[in-house]
Amino acid sequence: MAFVKPGFPALLSALAGAMAGLGLYTFLYAQGYSYFSNDPNACANCHIMRDRLDSWQKSSHHARATCNDCHTPHSLLPKLVTKAENGWNHSMKFTLQNFREPIRIRVSNGRRLQTNCLRCHQDMTDEIGAEADCVHCHAGVGHGPMR
Repeated sequence: MAFVKPGFPALLSALAGAMAGLGLYTFLYAQGYSYFSNDPNACANCHIMRDRLDSWQKSSHHARATCNDCHTPHSLLPKLVTKAENGWNHSMKFTLQNFREPIRIRVSNGRRLQTNCLRCHQDMTDEIGAEADCVHCHAGVGHGPMR
């Protein structure tokens, strides 16, 4: 039977409480709750995304689609899972400053983007098929011309 030193449960509880408190403070300070909205401004909470938001506002998609329309699944649970995963990844990259500039879309997010392109533009893409890579030829459409 393992021997637990007196005070160890209290120390473990204090550490867990401190980590939970720090995590909650960081989430609130970084406006993490805003990522559950459909507001494109939430995507620019981090300064690195400001160029993406500005270019989207000048694009042909500005009046028709928000960030979520292109970059997340449309079913509720997969959308929330994607937002949580991307939120975690983005917060880690931006906090640790270990991302490349210009930022690049991850392969899994690129597949989601492709699926959403084909879904919205199905009337035009049925003849092309799912093997087409929309952003290969139309890289500037969703965000407008990039510098």
